[in-house]
Amino acid sequence: MTTIVFCVEEPSAREMLTGLLPRVLPDGVAVGYMVFEGKQHLEKELVRRIRSWRLADTRFVVLRDQDSADCHSVKTRLRNLCQQAGRPESLVRVACRELESFFLGDLAAVEAGLEIRGLARKQKSRKYRDPDRLGNPVQELKRVTHGRYQKISGSRAIGDYLRLEGNRSNSFRVLVAGIKRFVENGS
Repeated sequence: MTTIVFCVEEPSAREMLTGLLPRVLPDGVAVGYMVFEGKQHLEKELVRRIRSWRLADTRFVVLRDQDSADCHSVKTRLRNLCQQAGRPESLVRVACRELESFFLGDLAAVEAGLEIRGLARKQKSRKYRDPDRLGNPVQELKRVTHGRYQKISGSRAIGDYLRLEGNRSNSFRVLVAGIKRFVENGS
């Protein structure tokens, strides 16, 4: 059985993936998580933790927020760390700005997950057409949900409803497509 281990910078990413992955991965693929305490911890410990993984037939996906850094630099740095760990085939994905951009790209999922009426119709406004461009997605999500969004519980609730198609966040679409391709052909 193939195992895919998701290396994420914080618990909220794991919670989102827990709801999303059953709809992305085929049967027979096991999932594991390495949850770090922020991006610096992820980058400091990634090589050691991947090298020490002993379960055969395991592949790794690294997911990190861009925050204010250059996306290409972040991705290159993470790919280099995977190579140092002896796993150059690992899939590296960067959430443009923050994980919450994924949620702002699918306000219907936020509406359903947090049980807030009327959010889905806001998706048509210019602000939410390209959520990867928003400067502070966490603050925007808290604002639009009137403070109901909390990182861990909100990610858990929303992850179950994120649509695989139609999300306005390009980085979310790239993540889903990358995972599917990674499972299908190993790259």
